[in-house]
Amino acid sequence: MTSPHFHAVIWIDHREARVFHFNPSDADKLVVHADNPNRHVHHHRAVGSGHEPVDEHFLHAAMEAIADAGIVLIVGPAQTKHALEKYIADHNPALKAKIAAVETVDHPSDGQIVAHARKYFKAEDRTTPQTR
Repeated sequence: MTSPHFHAVIWIDHREARVFHFNPSDADKLVVHADNPNRHVHHHRAVGSGHEPVDEHFLHAAMEAIADAGIVLIVGPAQTKHALEKYIADHNPALKAKIAAVETVDHPSDGQIVAHARKYFKAEDRTTPQTR
């Protein structure tokens, strides 16, 4: 995704990733869907975690959707946000260096996601130069 915006936020769970490249007054949205979002398994008496690993094709597509950002905030309700962070660390160390934070955020609206990221980066921008 080619974007004129420096900042990006990605909200991700095991079904989809909602990506927003934004500035103080504008936001572009892209949605990436998992190949098989119904694979999520959770059993109370399962051996191990009860969760199947996240699809690597999905993680790769999510990574590509934020690859051109200058700085990224990753948010989401469960463990997929951490799986994405690890995938990025393993496959694109330069992008990993652009991750400002990984935060737990439940299931907000698109507007709430962007508002949260704008608030986060407003404070962060005071100490981070915006250069590519």
